[in-house]
Amino acid sequence: SMLLSEKVGQLMDWASKRAVIRMNGDKFRRLVKAPPRNYSVVVMFTALQPQRQCVVCKQADEEYQILANSWRYSSAFTNKIFFAAVDFDEGSDVFHMMNMNSAPTFMHFPSKGKPKRADTYDLPVRGFAAEQLARWIADRTDVVIRVIRPPNYAGPLMLGFLLAVIGGLVYLRRNNLDFLYNRNAWAFAALCFVLIMTSGQMWNHIRGPPYAHKNPNTGQVSYIHGSSQAQFVAETHIVLLFNAAVTLGMVLLHEAATSDMEIGKRKIMCVAGIGLVVFFYSWLLSIFKAKYHGYPYR
Repeated sequence: SMLLSEKVGQLMDWASKRAVIRMNGDKFRRLVKAPPRNYSVVVMFTALQPQRQCVVCKQADEEYQILANSWRYSSAFTNKIFFAAVDFDEGSDVFHMMNMNSAPTFMHFPSKGKPKRADTYDLPVRGFAAEQLARWIADRTDVVIRVIRPPNYAGPLMLGFLLAVIGGLVYLRRNNLDFLYNRNAWAFAALCFVLIMTSGQMWNHIRGPPYAHKNPNTGQVSYIHGSSQAQFVAETHIVLLFNAAVTLGMVLLHEAATSDMEIGKRKIMCVAGIGLVVFFYSWLLSIFKAKYHGYPYR
């Protein structure tokens, strides 16, 4: 058996080099299961080898690494909590010891006593985003970790490319700039900007969430996040399309009421506009109700 000071010293030495400590069966039994211990350990049980074909394991591991690095390089770094990972191909005996047959799974091993039911992270409900894991860890350990994601330069590069294209077109048509006074073009550009912002694309740029979530137990893919505090990339695309459809419906209704077209065409536009507004606004409300649990209205 190891003395407590030896355990803490060993873990601190590993954590200073790598935020997530890779463990096999021997390390897990000595440093996580065996007393004495005055520190908590968060362990991700995973299967990252290509032959396991666990796509969600790789996505969850990326979020877990972001969380652990946020802890390692912030004021939350302490010897009261450590982050570890056990891969099935490196510690299959640990999976058998814990009666575990699915991956990824996140568990918290408290400094005193055995893990309780709440010490197993509810992955299907909460997802594996680093922010959600940080909230769960704060509930279990009182250690608050502010998630710091690496910068994503894709957005600024795309914006720079778009500005370069626009600048090139303006230069090529420098002798005929009447298109700059086209109100429809400016209105369409403003509408696209509003749709992009209200759908949550800025959230995607800042937080970098996964595209969707696949339940490791059932294999079911979720495109809508179950919490109002997070969202998937696919969800933002769905919301963008629904908002665009509602806007198109409003435009059709306006045109049907104010244009000089034949009455038959105006009726068709009116019915189409009402259908778009009713159906897609209803689906938007359904998404809101699915995320904001306890919404009292029908």
